[in-house]
Amino acid sequence: MAMSSELLQCSVQSGVAVLTLNNPPLNLVTLELTRQLNECVARLADEDGVRVLVLTGSGSKAFCVGSDIKEFPAMMAAGAVVPKKLALENEAFSRVDDFPKPTIAALNGLAYGGGLELAVACDLIVAEEGDTVALPETKLGVFPGSGGTVRVTRRIGEGRAKEMMFFGDPVPVETAHAWGLVNRVVPKGMALATARDMAHRLAAQPSLALKHCKRLIDMSFDVPEETAIEASLAMSDEVFSSLDCAEGVRAFFAKEPPRFDRS
Repeated sequence: MAMSSELLQCSVQSGVAVLTLNNPPLNLVTLELTRQLNECVARLADEDGVRVLVLTGSGSKAFCVGSDIKEFPAMMAAGAVVPKKLALENEAFSRVDDFPKPTIAALNGLAYGGGLELAVACDLIVAEEGDTVALPETKLGVFPGSGGTVRVTRRIGEGRAKEMMFFGDPVPVETAHAWGLVNRVVPKGMALATARDMAHRLAAQPSLALKHCKRLIDMSFDVPEETAIEASLAMSDEVFSSLDCAEGVRAFFAKEPPRFDRS
């Protein structure tokens, strides 16, 4: 299955959806790209045949370097940056963050500004050797306004997040990996292939268990511990009653790989 538009390309194969930002060479986040991204991710979330989502960019220079600054003056003059741009951008990026299945960002180059904010909305991030990531918004007199202040801080902690955002300087992906901002650093040109391999492994995993695991990990940042534990018990009750659990237990005693539901 394939879905394409001017600014986005999407293909689905064997349960893995690959969504490509198609605004080369830098894959800038325009208002129209954001609108299309929001709509496409919403559709994919409801597709039973989609078990994992991979986000990447076209070309080899950049995953995405953030906003198209040429769109700023007209919005600033009308006092419409927040209602016209940031509100929709936050909705789209939060839709990625809330995607009910595992998500992987394959950084095929630079990830700056809104590009990095989109990447950290994914569960896992794969980057390529020699590239850099950055949140340079302060150099424009603003700050990361599409979730970066929250999601980057959750990944790397207060001190490192403040250093990234206060100075706005590029950070080598090798450093970002040591900080926990990205999950894997792979040879140049291998981010998408690695992300695909990871996605196909995840697509073979029990979907309900992954869904609830993701929800509970995310919930741990937002609710008191006792509330999260209570939710964990309720979700555990559901997964222990699932066909996937029955298959996992059967395969364990049969000493063979489980064959989880692919429907």
